[in-house]
Amino acid sequence: MNKPSITVLGSGQVAQILSKGFLKHGYPVRMGNRTPEKLADFATQTGIQIHESSHAVHDADIVVLALKGTAAEAVVKSLASVLAGKVVIDTTNPIADAPPFDGVLTYFTDGSESLMERLQALVPQAKFVKAFNSVGNPHMVDPSFAEGKPTMFIAGNDTEAKVAVASILRDFGWKSEDMGKAASARPIESLCQLWCARGFNGGGWDHAFGLLKS
Repeated sequence: MNKPSITVLGSGQVAQILSKGFLKHGYPVRMGNRTPEKLADFATQTGIQIHESSHAVHDADIVVLALKGTAAEAVVKSLASVLAGKVVIDTTNPIADAPPFDGVLTYFTDGSESLMERLQALVPQAKFVKAFNSVGNPHMVDPSFAEGKPTMFIAGNDTEAKVAVASILRDFGWKSEDMGKAASARPIESLCQLWCARGFNGGGWDHAFGLLKS
């Protein structure tokens, strides 16, 4: 069975690590960026093609948003016509351009909304799924923890889209837990604050969340 084609939007460490993960696990992958030349060295090293964002998204089955939260709304709005109808994995968090307070990241949203809900509202025809936002990038692909396989919490309005994302997570070495529709992105996004609080407050950065069931 052929795996879906992936376009990763972004240029930072999350975008690069996830792109290499898709390549490693047999997915056709390319990256999209407003200025493709900034990833020329990465393209040479990996063989992953880099295209201008709208061109990269056009033929993709699944699009991965691996952007700063402060840039996500503008990028999604600019690509609305090509994102419509596609599965969009939203890795972003609403981290403000402000320092942490007592080790807690400052968000530009509050508990009554999530960044993903804002993005979904910009492109109602797209199928947004929250994932990959609640762990550090070194652990996103093939995580290895002594206490077992970690859990990635996902949310979104489209059931088939979440099934597609869960399949990717299995390939990447995760258990997934569907937490419901887009509104559940609110508590999922807050997990980034919790994950980072442990690191900022001296607990280290080598951890992930897991869901235990009776």
